Amino acid sequence: MIWDFRGPNAHPIATHHAKHLEEYAIAENLPDWDIGVSLVSEMHSIAYFIVPEALVPELRTALKPNRGQRYQED
Repeated sequence: MIWDFRGPNAHPIATHHAKHLEEYAIAENLPDWDIGVSLVSEMHSIAYFIVPEALVPELRTALKPNRGQRYQED
């Protein structure tokens, strides 16, 4: 799941959002998750939350990401 943040404060906001995602994952005892932040450009950053596919419908409803995509480790 991906949350997009744009503007001059995009990266600090994405970082702050990722902190809340981690708190949520811990509080809900979610298994096998990975949370991070990526700088797309100077004015665009994303926070991402990688979870098992079986959890996506429930978490999409609860957390309302901007978008999503399947993730595969190389």
